[in-house]
Order: sequence, then structure tokens, then C-alpha cells
Amino acid sequence: MSAAAPEGYDPHAFEPFAVTVDLAVFTVRESRLHVLLVERGEDPYKGRWALPGGFVLPRESAGTAARRELAEETGLTEDTVSALHLEQLRTYSDPDRDPRMRVVSVAYAALVPDLPEPRGGGDAASAQWWDAGRLGTLAFDHGLILADARARIGARLEYTCLATAFCPPEFTLGELQQVYETVWGVELDRPNFRRKVLATPGFVQASEGSPRRTGGRGKPAALYRAGAATALHPPLLRPEGRST
Repeated sequence: MSAAAPEGYDPHAFEPFAVTVDLAVFTVRESRLHVLLVERGEDPYKGRWALPGGFVLPRESAGTAARRELAEETGLTEDTVSALHLEQLRTYSDPDRDPRMRVVSVAYAALVPDLPEPRGGGDAASAQWWDAGRLGTLAFDHGLILADARARIGARLEYTCLATAFCPPEFTLGELQQVYETVWGVELDRPNFRRKVLATPGFVQASEGSPRRTGGRGKPAALYRAGAATALHPPLLRPEGRST
């Protein structure tokens, strides 16, 4: 039961506004960073591409709304969406960010291994993965949200074990390195990267008994899983002045 409003309080004295959620969902596909976008099926911006999201219902938290909207607009299953790690990014509250009315949006970032192909649903005409480096102008202020999300991800990779969220349950150190190179846009020294990863307690753990992954020439690569650590000590800082 909700508490009664204080005596003398008039909620109609304040201009109403809506609360929405927007999601920047990233993955690595074909050695490129990709973001999940939906084609808007309704005005405003009908036919334009946007981040998945929508309005928070009256008896719903922002986190619950984010997962519901992601499932509705992309066709991803509830089990798939519920398993995603969503990180709250920030709140966007510019008075003119939505032409319909005053809308405040809570943005989330999700970092995932390759997911099934999405499809449109709800008020989204279609949904698909887009190369994050080859996007046009997005609806609303979603270009700003996307830029902020990508910057947050790049910074988080330096101090946390978040990179393993881009990988399948078992991965090679080469695949893990590719995540860093893709998000940061730099080329890393392979022996140095391997040394730093294996020297960081709890970052990764060897997959005991798992077959090694082969591909091309040379010795088959060992497989690893995400370790128990959540923070990197020392941090794995991106190199300066070495771009791909």
C-alpha cells in the first residue's frame, strides 16, 4: 500500500512529464563493434533508426521497463533479455529532447556476446545490428546517448573485467584481445596483452578438460572462462598513439 499524499500537497501544481528508457546494446561481430538499433514504426521520426526503448509504465521500475521494451522491440526472448547485464548509464533530461512532450530518459548500456538476429516488434518496424562506426543520424538524442555509452564502455574495460561479457562462455585470449582492440580502436601487442591478462588474479581461468580451439596454422589456442574477479588490479590501460 502506498503512503497517502501529505496534507496540502497538490500534484496538479506541477507540469506532468513522462519517463522513458533507452538501451545501447553492443556486441562484436566480424571484428567490428556493432550496436542494436530499431527502425521506428510511428511518429515522431517514423522510418528513422533509434535505440531500443520506450515509456516506463505507472507501476514499473526503469530496469524492468528496459528489459520489457528490449524484448518487445527486438523479438529477443525473455530468457535472453533477462540474462543480459544492463548497466545504468545516465539520465537525459533536456526539455526539448522529445517533440511530443517533456520526456526524461534513463539510459542503459548492455554488453553481450553475439545474439540471435533481432526482429521488429511493438512500435518498431524492424531491428538489426549496425556497425557502430558507420551510423547515420539517429532519432531523438540517441546519437549522444550512443556516444556516451561507447565512451563509458571504453573506460570500463580499463578497470573491470567487463570485456569477458563480449565473449562466449569459453574463449581464447586472442578473442579477448580482439574485444579490447575493437572497442578501443587500437592494436595491442599480443605477448604483452597475454602476460597482463594471465598475471591479473581472477581475470580469466583455464577451462579444464576443454578441447583447444584450432584455426589456421600453429599450436591450438587454449580456452578460458571469465574468472571471479570484477575489477582489474592493476588496470589494463589502453596504449596511446597506436591506432588500428
